[in-house]
Amino acid sequence: MQYLDADGHGLGFDPFKAIVAPRPIGWISTVDGEGRPNLAPYSFFNALASKPNMIAFSSEGLKHSMKNARATGEFVFNLATRKLVDAMNQSSFTYADGINEFEESGLTMTPSIAVKPPRVAEAAAALECRVVHQLDFVDLDGQPTDAFLVIGQVVATYIDDAFLKNGRFDAVAAGTIARCGYRDYAQVTDMFELLRPTDGGEFRG
Repeated sequence: MQYLDADGHGLGFDPFKAIVAPRPIGWISTVDGEGRPNLAPYSFFNALASKPNMIAFSSEGLKHSMKNARATGEFVFNLATRKLVDAMNQSSFTYADGINEFEESGLTMTPSIAVKPPRVAEAAAALECRVVHQLDFVDLDGQPTDAFLVIGQVVATYIDDAFLKNGRFDAVAAGTIARCGYRDYAQVTDMFELLRPTDGGEFRG
């Protein structure tokens, strides 16, 4: 099938998020202006640049994490893994202002070293960030879409030593998970190495 998005897909479910998949999960911790912690997962998330390292997450609707990150200029990305999937899912619930999602999800807060938001102590890795860019999305007609973006520069990194092997972070051992559209998720269970032509790799077509 092929269609213009303006005409609609005619399917029972929108395929967009399933096509752009798997996507890393931005499990974002923030604090509000009163210092109250917040934790929530975002499936519109990814790494954007290195040297310096930068990551971004976006929110459909100006939700707590987005408001907090914009107001305070800081957030933490916590790695979502299979071991923590139920806690991650629970933290997606729409709680009232001031409710601590760490506590509601049975997680432990631990201090970050460079920013005010705490990180998830049980997470295999975390990236502490300061906001460098923010954007309100508009559509092709210049109309607001109620979607918002922040880009953060990584200023500190945490890695559980148990998942460092030969100088590399082992995503398989950590059980990293990803979002695949609908209510589907994937777990990293297998890796393969592919050398680029500039690395001396050979085309095997």
